[in-house]
Amino acid sequence: MFESLQERLGSILNGLTGRGALSEADVSAALREVRRALLEADVALEVVRSFTDKVREKAVGAAVLKSIKPGQMVVKIVHDELVDMLGAEGVAVDLNAPAPVVVMMVGLQGSGKTTTSAKIAKRLTERQNKKVLMASLDTRRPAAQEQLRQLGEQTKVATLPIIAGQNPVDIAKRAVQAAKLGGHDVVILDTAGRTHIDEPLMVEMADIKKVSSPHEILLVADSLTGQDAVNLAKSFDERVGITGLVLTRMDGDGRGGAALSMRAVTGKPIKLIGTGEKMDGLEEFHPKRIADRILGMGDIVSLVEKAAETIDAEQAAAMAKKMQSGKFDLNDLAQQLQQMSKMGGMGGIMGMMPGMGKMKDQLAAAGLDDKMFGRQLAIISSMTKAERANPDILKHSRKKRIAAGSGTDAAEINKLLKMHRGMADMMKAMGGKGKGGGLMRGMMGGLASKMGLGGMMPGGGMPDLSKMDPKQLEALQKQAQAAGLGKGLPGGLPGGLPGGGGLPGLPGGMKLPGLPGLGGGGLPGLGKKK
Repeated sequence: MFESLQERLGSILNGLTGRGALSEADVSAALREVRRALLEADVALEVVRSFTDKVREKAVGAAVLKSIKPGQMVVKIVHDELVDMLGAEGVAVDLNAPAPVVVMMVGLQGSGKTTTSAKIAKRLTERQNKKVLMASLDTRRPAAQEQLRQLGEQTKVATLPIIAGQNPVDIAKRAVQAAKLGGHDVVILDTAGRTHIDEPLMVEMADIKKVSSPHEILLVADSLTGQDAVNLAKSFDERVGITGLVLTRMDGDGRGGAALSMRAVTGKPIKLIGTGEKMDGLEEFHPKRIADRILGMGDIVSLVEKAAETIDAEQAAAMAKKMQSGKFDLNDLAQQLQQMSKMGGMGGIMGMMPGMGKMKDQLAAAGLDDKMFGRQLAIISSMTKAERANPDILKHSRKKRIAAGSGTDAAEINKLLKMHRGMADMMKAMGGKGKGGGLMRGMMGGLASKMGLGGMMPGGGMPDLSKMDPKQLEALQKQAQAAGLGKGLPGGLPGGLPGGGGLPGLPGGMKLPGLPGLGGGGLPGLGKKK
């Protein structure tokens, strides 16, 4: 979403950090470019003016111009103002009200209200153990009510039975009554939308609000709509009174202006963001983490949290035990690739790594993308059990059969085998350092001891996040930033890249807990830095 803005701001701020001293003219010239970059990203003009004025006021002060590293001070000021623009703290959906808590979803047609309603219901059911009832109030769009019913079946969330001919206000009354009788904690009202804002729509929203007394009114807006989304938020807030925003399609190629503008213009927090079509493609909005991503500082905390959600602790422990014995076959490699895919693939992981914004072009040119991992998985899937367990038996005739079965060629199979051999050799070296796998334990424990997380690292290197407080998680982020961003390939994740290359931008002592293989096995297939 923020790639173009990230590139523009990155190049502007790099120009400042590369200088020893800054004049007022230097800061003014940089801020002109920042202003232009924000306007190109579809940020509302009034928001851009306010932002640049605040940055200028702080950045031309004597404390900045006379500091030891004035360029870095300006970057910090820009970062802090970005966080302030997005909302200083993340705000979750508020359920602190007598049950059933009514959540009313509003927005234009096509913004993703129905899908978002189901995503929120699934999230509340699985993460907060809430009993949720969904009700479709959209009687105009063909099959809208049926769509929500099917999404309810898919997510295993109850939906209000459909009664033909009932109007939206009556459906809202019935939904609240059914939720009370059924002992539901939350009722989500999926209201109708229009292609544009009109008076009948606003009257209907006001009537529904009157009969259902919603505790939360969430405006669902498509983040690709640009500046028009700001006008939309203003109109709904004035007429209905929204309590928060949900931005959909944040994984798209929009310029991010809506996300940066809507919070500043309405004063309402962005509570959730949609990051994909799947039912689990919904995340809480953390302003600081988004600001970090925009300025290319990465987002280690989100990466650790995503690891906690996607990685099976038992499987990770079993993998670690196998690695300690020096064994690593193609089944293990396939498992690593699948786990990376679950975490958002190469793009998703790299987007959260400090300093990686500058490396995307080089990685793409080298063919290091999710398609490469897809081909590698196809090759492994085309092998027999015996071949996966013992790759040494793969001779020419077998490779020819596998190439035909996977739609690849012998050269790609050889690359995969070479990569696997490098990783397997590394596992043997690690396994041979004493009975307890001392080298591996030392590598995995480095960050844990620095962070005061002793005793939280089970066999697979997965920290128990339930035992970590927010300060410890945030400390991971600060450590990555404080150590200097984007400084090549210094061996960051221990053994991370086959041959011990490390990930770009992470300092030598920095290790990511929680990714089996990124703390032992590493990201397969990237090779050493030349």
